[in-house]
Amino acid sequence: MGLRKASCYSKMKVVPYTRKSKVKKKSYIKTIPNTNIVKLRMGDVDGFRNGKYKSVFRLISEEDVQIRDISLEAVRQYLNRRFVEIFGNEFYLELKVYPHHIIRENRMLTGAGADRMSTGMSMSFGTTIGRSALVRKGKEIFIVALNGEKEEKETRKIFNSVKSKLPCKISVLLERKE
Repeated sequence: MGLRKASCYSKMKVVPYTRKSKVKKKSYIKTIPNTNIVKLRMGDVDGFRNGKYKSVFRLISEEDVQIRDISLEAVRQYLNRRFVEIFGNEFYLELKVYPHHIIRENRMLTGAGADRMSTGMSMSFGTTIGRSALVRKGKEIFIVALNGEKEEKETRKIFNSVKSKLPCKISVLLERKE
């Protein structure tokens, strides 16, 4: 079983679809897949709570999109590794979205005799294949807090390298505390 490309799932509906059936037993998703996200907060968490950091970078989505949990985990691991390499433990990184939405797929058979074996679209609720986070336009995806202004250039470079891992346009917002 391979993953389908992200464009199959990146378009977001207004409300996540839930099955409604006259038979109550069929209205529920039978299995909920585990999320692939390991940690939500990394680095110096206590320092962030105490207001130690002067610069706060926010990675913001520029469009409504679904982001799969494997994509969020890949970005989180990359950012954490790069920040540990460059800044040691003098940073704070937080993932602000969580994948609650369950992605389903209705597999179809192809080839000779598939019309006799497949049910087509009847009872096409689909099987669960993963999870995704529903991200609205303007919602922050990641927060990074650092000390000092020289880190700004390096942090922007790291965020630019993350753009290819996310299925949406992103922008970086910088807040400075005095």
